[in-house]
Amino acid sequence: MVKPGITGLAQIKGYRGETVLSHSIYFRYKLDIYYIKNWHPLFDIKIMLTTIKSLFEGDDMAY
Repeated sequence: MVKPGITGLAQIKGYRGETVLSHSIYFRYKLDIYYIKNWHPLFDIKIMLTTIKSLFEGDDMAY
């Protein structure tokens, strides 16, 4: 029941894009469940700030 967004916990942890390894889907799922169970407005702010930080600093996991 959670709507998708531009960014999320799995994305800032490096699990994004094409899934080459099968365990990537599992970790995305686990991070999504963690987010749902531990949701708080400050948690969303942390995710957004981390996303903005990676825009300026770059990210080795991005392509």
